[in-house]
Formats: sequence, C-alpha cells, structure tokens
Amino acid sequence: MPEIIILITAILVIITDLFLTKSKRYLAYLSLLGLAAAAVATALNWNNPPEMAFGGMLALDSYSSFFRILFICLSGLVIMASTDYVTKFKRFQGEYYALVLFALLGMIMMASTANLITMYLSLELTGLSFYVLVGFLKDQNSTESALKYLLLGGVASAMLVFGLVIIYGFSGETNLGGIVNYIQTLPSGTDITTHAGLLLGIILTITGLGFKVAAVPFQFWVPDVYQGSPTPITLYLSIASKAAGFALFLRLFYTVFTDPLALSQEWALIIAILAAVGMTLGNVLAIPQKNIKRMLGYSSIAHAGYILVALAAVGNAPELADGRISLLFYLVAFAVSDLAAFISIIAISRSTGSDEISSYEGLAKTNPVYASALTLALLSLTGFPPLAGFLAKYYIFSASVQADMLWLMIIAAVNTVISAVFYFNVIRVMWLRPARQDVRVLASWPLKLALGISGLAVLIFGIVPETLLNLIEKAAELIIH
Repeated sequence: MPEIIILITAILVIITDLFLTKSKRYLAYLSLLGLAAAAVATALNWNNPPEMAFGGMLALDSYSSFFRILFICLSGLVIMASTDYVTKFKRFQGEYYALVLFALLGMIMMASTANLITMYLSLELTGLSFYVLVGFLKDQNSTESALKYLLLGGVASAMLVFGLVIIYGFSGETNLGGIVNYIQTLPSGTDITTHAGLLLGIILTITGLGFKVAAVPFQFWVPDVYQGSPTPITLYLSIASKAAGFALFLRLFYTVFTDPLALSQEWALIIAILAAVGMTLGNVLAIPQKNIKRMLGYSSIAHAGYILVALAAVGNAPELADGRISLLFYLVAFAVSDLAAFISIIAISRSTGSDEISSYEGLAKTNPVYASALTLALLSLTGFPPLAGFLAKYYIFSASVQADMLWLMIIAAVNTVISAVFYFNVIRVMWLRPARQDVRVLASWPLKLALGISGLAVLIFGIVPETLLNLIEKAAELIIH
C-alpha cells in the first residue's frame, strides 16, 4: 500500500501541475500529503508477520518497514527544503516533485528486494530519476554533472549486471532464498579457489553497489555532481540514495553471502580495505576544498567508508548483531546530520548567492540561528558528543572490535580526528571571522520546519537514542529473503 500511495501521489502531482498557473507551492503540499498517507499505511502494517510478496520478488519484513519510514521522512524533509529553491525553475516544478517521489519509490523497493531482477529494476528506477534531477538547473555545471553521472552510472550498472549474471549462472536462481540454498552446498573452510567464480560475481556486485554509495574507488563522480546539482538534490543524493544503497548492500550480503563463513570473510576483507582507503581519501581531499558542497561531497565519501566498516564487521562476524545495528544507526545519524547541514546551506547560499566557504565569514554575527544549526550539524558529522554522530561512531568502532578488526577501528579513529580539520574550518570562518557583508538569511516556514526537525533529531538521537535503537534492533533481527 505505501508504494501504491507514493505512485498515485506522483501521478497526481503531474496532473495537478497542468491546472496550476500561479502558485506551484501547492504541489509540495500535495506531495507531503501523499507521503504522510504512505507513512500512516506503513505504521499500520508495522507489526504484521514477515512475508513475501509478488512470488518472492519483494520481502515485507521489519527491515523493509524501517527503511520505508526512513526514506519517507527524508524525502518529506527534502521536499520541504525545496520549496524556496524550486522558484529557480520557471517551468517543470511538478516534474521535479514527481521525480523526487519516483526516486523514493525506487529506494523503498531497493530495501525490500528479494530477487536479483527487482534489485536491478529498483536501482535503475532510482538512478534514472536522479540523472534527470541532477541536470534540472539546465546550466553548464548542472548539465555537465548530469552527463557525467549518467555515463559513469551506466558503466556501474553494467558492472552490477555482470556480477548478478555470474551469481545467477552459478546458482541457477534469481531469488535470494534460492541463491542461499546453493551457497549452503559449498564446502566451508576451504581456500579461495573453491568458489573463485562466485567470488568474482560478488566483486563485480560490490563494484556496482559501490558506485551507488559513493565508495572508493568508485567515487569520482561525487564532487562534481554534488557541486553542479541543485542543492536539494545534492542533499537527496547524499543521504537517501546512499542509505538505499546500503540497505540493499546489507540485505544482499548478510542474507546471502555469509554462509559458508570462508566466503563471508573473503568479501569482508575486500570491504574493509575499501573502507580504510575511502575514509582516508575522503577526509584528506576534503581539507583543501573551498566550495562547501564540494567539501561535503568528499565528506560523504569518507562517511561511506565509515559505514563500510560496519558492513565489514557483518561479514567477519555475521553471528553478531553489532555490525548490523551499528550500520543502521550510522545511516540514520548521518542522514539527520547531513540533512541539517544541507538545509542550512540551502537557506544561506540562496541569500548570499554563493556556495564558497569564504562567503560564510561572520555568519554567526549576522545570522546566529542558521550558523548555530550548521555548527551543530558539522559537530555531529565530526563525531562530537553528545550528538548523534558521536554515538554512531562509537557503535561502528565497537562493532569492528567485536568482529576482531581492531586495525580497521584504529584507522577509523584516526580519520575521525582528520575530519575535524575541515569541519572546524567552516565553524571557524562563521564564528571567528568578521562579517564581509550584512546578509539576512530569509526562508519559508517549510524550510525552517525541516531545519528544526533535523536539528532536533541530531540532539535527540545522541542524548536519548533508546527508541531508535529498539526499532533498529527489531529491523536488524527480522531480515527475510
């Protein structure tokens, strides 16, 4: 029902747009109304027993319900943050909101997929929506970003298909449960050559999914695409698309490729190496950046590395729930922190007309509320207590130690210190530099509300995370295939 409601809402938005000649703001309200209905439908079915739908193509369990709620909330906040920004589009505002909803539909299916076919279809539905949204401004930077994203995304999709075809070729199944049954027949405790062909399919799958989550070395598109995209879409790509990619990553690799343990530990080592390189490269390259969207792009690469630490812990010790719980908690903490940061940037940059960090000089003196919100978000992204980002880092450090990957935890801790350099640089510019110009940041009430909700979530999930952790523990336990 939630997916049907979202699809109908997207169609209604396109049709309603044909009849609105003056104020297009009602399209945002219609989209939010549809998302609210989808959230209610999800909540009403939250306690239903796990089951398969459409002949085993989709899994309806606590895991998919958790991500339904997460994606619906993130998409709603993105739409609220877009209400001011979309005035830049003289036309096609209805198409903008509809594409956001179509991307949401694809992401929900990614978290629910139980078949290689629906996995690829959901990825492409999400990807095609984002290809268009990235180029929505139609200026030189936006068009260049969209073209680069499209071409590299096509290559990544091809690599993913090659991987899925190899997995299908060995198992003879597209359903995840059928692939599990095949893998359980493999001899455990043997060397890598026993299942080298299947491992090749897994590596190619990691390549395709690595592009979706902006993991090194598949991250080359991120800085340029983030800088050239409309800022709300940069936000959407940074949080929701990444979360959807990891939702698919965890379901596929935890439910399918953790038995026998020898196979699990082989891909866990690959993931751990990607995590270590990703954290280091993302943080180091973020330091010299002058554009704040580009800086957060490299920051996003580093955070993908942190999340991969949790995924590596899942592979190295699949019997422990710590890895799954830390991964899901980190996704939520990163999402609300990045959300608060980007919503602040949307409001500030719209008033200053620039995304350069230098344009934020003295912002705390002229606009203390927005400077404080951005500071709170950056401190959380750094891992500063008692904010959500601190707990998220603590959980992934703990999970890596529990999974006997102390070396990876040390690298993650060192990178956390490195990340403070560029995050605190922005804070220093806002609070310690004299103001260049007396610019008053103006924003509509939906954007202010979205900023308030995300900022409050950063505090609540860091100070009293029990309710969120209970939901995450339930989602992590009940993953069917």
